[in-house]
Order: sequence, then structure tokens, then C-alpha cells
Amino acid sequence: MITLNLSQNEFKINNVLLSFPIEVEILKKTLKAAERVNKKKYNTIYTWDELGILAYSKNGELIESLSLELKNGDFDFSSKQIFKGQFYFDNEEVINYYETNKDKRIKLFNGDSSGALVLNNISVWFDSNENSIEAIEITAFKGSSIKEVPKDKYIIKELNEEQIEFSDFGFKLSIIQELMYNKELITPKFDLFEFVIWYPKRDIDLEKEGYDPIEEVTQYFKNLPIPKSLASEVTEIYQDGGNDIYMQLLRFGEGWEDYWDIETVKDVKQFPNLKKATLCYAKENVLDELNNMGIKSEWL
Repeated sequence: MITLNLSQNEFKINNVLLSFPIEVEILKKTLKAAERVNKKKYNTIYTWDELGILAYSKNGELIESLSLELKNGDFDFSSKQIFKGQFYFDNEEVINYYETNKDKRIKLFNGDSSGALVLNNISVWFDSNENSIEAIEITAFKGSSIKEVPKDKYIIKELNEEQIEFSDFGFKLSIIQELMYNKELITPKFDLFEFVIWYPKRDIDLEKEGYDPIEEVTQYFKNLPIPKSLASEVTEIYQDGGNDIYMQLLRFGEGWEDYWDIETVKDVKQFPNLKKATLCYAKENVLDELNNMGIKSEWL
């Protein structure tokens, strides 16, 4: 049986001391079970079917987060069995802790607003509905390391050049993913934890508000100008629930949301070099319309 222990001083799996990011080979040796690999365009997902454990890596070598699956999923990378091990948080069984303390989540670091439980710079949050927990996510806690954010960092400045006018917000987000996170041509690279600390008009509590889109975050991306001069840089769009842009928009997203579906392809004509699209957030008609425009398109 797999046993996880998170305490004030350490994180262990089966008495093996680990820290994020975890080397893939070390995790494999620790779990001692067969895994399968699902390589996406921008990340790699490792699945231990018999253990009910998923691991996420951006470069395929270092694990940034783990997921203990407590419900059978529908994705190709979902584990075939659910997690039946044990997970202790400061010597108390995690699921029992959640059930008895879900109305009074704790914060152990100043400024912590990212996880239901936080110890030793690791956050543990729960993918749950009204009746049950569907998954337990374990990841490095970023918020505690952010000391100060420049006062002007997320003030949107007017462009001194023409900007693209979008008619579809979902399409704009796919373009932002490509230009801001993949090609790093738009700055600053938006970081949700930074933005929450920076935002001056009210306190945003990610722990309470992170299960739905946060209005101020959504509005930031709606207002963000995209220079026309960058349109030619976009040769493809690739939607994936694990994309940076969606993780910023919804802290505790599950990948099935339809908040950012592309509804119209009207904006495509502004991107002359767009030749390929991989979609997961789009209405059914969008795929055929893109293919009819000569853009090779498929569902994720």
C-alpha cells in the first residue's frame, strides 16, 4: 500500500523523502509499479493505473504536481483504478481532516491563499463536489515565495501601435497562450499568485474563489491588448486543459469547463500564418469551419 506523509519538516512517499520538483526516475523507483506515459504538446502526464496516481511534468523529467485519483476519469491519461493508499497531513489522515475541517480551511503561511492545506511549502487541495472528493492534488506552494510585486507590473499600458480587435474571447485566450507563454513575446507573463498579491482594489482569496473564474483575472485578459505586429508569429493554436492560460484563469480547474469555448472563427482572418489547431475548448461547429478555411484542425 502507498503511504504519503506531509509534515512540518518533510514530504514522504513510502518513507522516501521527496521535494518538488521530483525527478521522474526517483518517483518511479519510489512507487515501484508500472506506469504509462502520455505526452502532450506542452506537458507529459505519467499514470500509475494500479495505484490511482497521476504525475504532471512540463519537461518530462521533473514532476511539478501529483494527483491522487478518487474517482474514475474519462481522459486517456486517467488511471484505471482509484487511489486506495493512505495520505497523512501532519499525522492526521487527509480525507478525514478535509471532511471535519472543510468549513475552516487553515493557512500556515502569511499570504497563503492557494491551497486547502499547506505545510513545508507544499499545498494540498481537493477536487470535490457537494458529496465527495474526486481527487487530491499535491504541488509546490508558490505563494509563500512571492515577497513583493512591483506596483506597476499588472497595470495594462496602451500600445503605441495597432492592436488586434477580437470578437471571440476563447480564441483570444488561445492566442495569448501562444504569444505569452509558448513564445514569450508578450510581457509580463501573467502569474495568478502574483496578481492576487498585487491587486490593489480588494483582497482576493484563491482558496475560496479559485473554484470559479475570478472576475478581475478574466477582465485582465479581456483588456490585454495584442499587437497586430505579432499576428504573423502565430502558426498554430493548441488547447489543453493544462495550458498555462487556463491554469491562471481558474485555480482549481478540472479540464471540462466551457467558460472559454471558441464560438466563432471570425478572428482567424487576422492571423495569416495560422495553419494548425488542436482544440478542446470549442463549440462543435468550430472544428469543421477551421478545416474548411484550410487550417488543419483536430480535437485533443
